[in-house]
Amino acid sequence: MPASTDDRRSPRASANGESDEGGPRRAGVDLLARVQRELGLAGAEVASPPHRAVPLPSRLATADLAWASVSAAMLAAGRSPASLDPERIATAYRSDRVLTISGEAPPVWSVYSGFWRTSDGWIRTHGNYPHHAAGLRAGLRLRHDAAVDAVRDALGERTTTAAVADITTAGGLAVAVAAEEPAVDRALREHPLLELVRIDTTPASHAPRATAASTPPASLPLQGMRVLDLTRVIAGPVCSRTLAMLGADVLRIDPPHRPEPEWQHLDTGHGKRSAVLDARTSRLQELLAHADAVVLGYRPAALDRLGLQPEVLARRYPRLVVAQLSAWGVENPERAGFDSLVQAASGISFIESADSDRPGALPAQALDHSAGYLLAAAVTALLRRRPEEGSWIVRTSLRRVAAELLGMPRSGEPAAEVEFDTRPHVERFDVDGTALVTARPALAGFEYRAPHKWSSDQPTW
Repeated sequence: MPASTDDRRSPRASANGESDEGGPRRAGVDLLARVQRELGLAGAEVASPPHRAVPLPSRLATADLAWASVSAAMLAAGRSPASLDPERIATAYRSDRVLTISGEAPPVWSVYSGFWRTSDGWIRTHGNYPHHAAGLRAGLRLRHDAAVDAVRDALGERTTTAAVADITTAGGLAVAVAAEEPAVDRALREHPLLELVRIDTTPASHAPRATAASTPPASLPLQGMRVLDLTRVIAGPVCSRTLAMLGADVLRIDPPHRPEPEWQHLDTGHGKRSAVLDARTSRLQELLAHADAVVLGYRPAALDRLGLQPEVLARRYPRLVVAQLSAWGVENPERAGFDSLVQAASGISFIESADSDRPGALPAQALDHSAGYLLAAAVTALLRRRPEEGSWIVRTSLRRVAAELLGMPRSGEPAAEVEFDTRPHVERFDVDGTALVTARPALAGFEYRAPHKWSSDQPTW
């Protein structure tokens, strides 16, 4: 509940640096300033941000991470973060909680996704995609219609190591819920949160690319830009959704044999066109030849097998901005993952445990959303100042974002949940006759365009 109006305690810093007035903590300001330096973002002074914290209470500095990530995208777009609404940011980070399709809230999590106790600990599984659910059942030698009790019983008989091995070998997704390893996180933080690499190239024969910085002041900052979106789930689509909102023509490409859950696509598909295409065809290369940026969200090893390595694309297509997002980083090329799995494996889940026994979670899929906004900030900044020659690669990972969060100040207990009216922070669309309610943009001063139905467009600019 909101703080009582007759609470007259003097402002004071808590263990994680937040004042009783709820002001954004210094950690968020410091993180934003560092991202600003990494991306070469000039502009607004960020030392005096809004005086209300983002209502995403947790032991870790989730609120600060969210504020800094969205603020970075604002600065990249040429706007001040001072106009951000903390409640709007929290609603955007928890967009699945306000999403309705035809008046109904869709089921977000599969019964095969969650924490499970093993004979010696805990694991976290992810079975939202049918093929991952099938892999979990196969690894546990269960029927295709196995219920939750059957999964619980099968895992309770296995050690954590055996359970993870059985499931992953069969094509499912599972990780051990582990304690944090500060030395590992410190090593990850030695690398930039957004790794930028300039690739020198020779001029190509295809048509010259647009320059976002040359658009009229009244235009959206990415007006005239073409962005190819090869991502799924949350982080990558949040990035490309932001680029579309800033004016880019974003074309999302999915493989024909892997349909996206409707709710997931509509929740993050705003302003984008959606087509299916085999990535091994020459048509994808034709799209890349006329793109200004491409956002890659598949495992690094999968990109290699498809001939879509960032370095290859950057050299093949001069002046292309290549954004690569992965769950575990390029040093783990074959490992698939999602936000919930990274939270569990990195130690976040035990830190956020409510009872020091059962693992907990952040108040939102904050690694996903933050990675999406940070990557969007990088792509926007690079497109707006892109030189005549050369390409850029920018990388981050959910695990690197987790290391950032684990290195920020934390508190012994999360703040109380703040209740607020989400109605001002949702928007209604008609998508081919389907009534859709989604969260409004976290970035102030911009609005979404309606999503397209999944696979309803042609793979063409």
